[in-house]
Amino acid sequence: MKKIKILSFLMAMMLVLAACGTNDEANGDGDEGGSGDGGKKYTVGTDTTYPPFEFEEGGDYKGIDIDIINAIAEEEGFEIELKPMDFGGIIPAILADQLDVAIAGMSITDERKQKVDFSDAYFDAGLTLVVSEDNNDITSVDDLKGKVVAVKNGTTGAEHAEKIKEEAGIKEVRQFNDSPSMFQEVANGNADVLIEDYPVIAYAIKKSNLDLKTVGDRLNGDQYGIAVKKGENQELLEKINSGLKKIKDNGKYDEILNTYLEE
Repeated sequence: MKKIKILSFLMAMMLVLAACGTNDEANGDGDEGGSGDGGKKYTVGTDTTYPPFEFEEGGDYKGIDIDIINAIAEEEGFEIELKPMDFGGIIPAILADQLDVAIAGMSITDERKQKVDFSDAYFDAGLTLVVSEDNNDITSVDDLKGKVVAVKNGTTGAEHAEKIKEEAGIKEVRQFNDSPSMFQEVANGNADVLIEDYPVIAYAIKKSNLDLKTVGDRLNGDQYGIAVKKGENQELLEKINSGLKKIKDNGKYDEILNTYLEE
């Protein structure tokens, strides 16, 4: 009788252990299973005051950059966690290991390449001058003498303004932490002109009621890239480039651009 009870007890224990093993496998706790990057999650820094590349609408984050990084993550089998922040704090956050990736309409420059590694370029941009709609006095850099120029802190527009300040005779370069404040400064007549990436300001003028216009030729030929910490995240960078190529080849990239930019 005791033997029967012992055998019954052992069989019951075997069933319990088998059930536990099944649950572990279902939860992905085993040594195998999963796909792509095994569901790994990366923290992605972005500046959500930069439409059409990234912005908040109805409590959701949208824009070209948001859609691109989500599409890349889907293709390569990893997850992302967006971390909105001021643009000027993004590269310092990467260097402090607070971010794995950054996508924020960030121009690829030699100075930035000393601190981060960039993906293949994913967008051709370029700086332009922007004035109030009734301003006919400024049509090029040659007209900036004695003028107040508004720029966004940490951007290539800010760098360009400082670079040409002395030669162009600019009276003051006024820095702002977000694009809307910069736009409003010129619209209100508190600054004479602003320098901004063309697609960003073209979208803002189209979608808002600001009486602004772009003038003159493009000031440069910037390209945007996705950034990771320099020399320490090559595997992730390869996945980003791989995913970027895939969405360009399968048409998803063009679909994203057409959602926010009309020809």
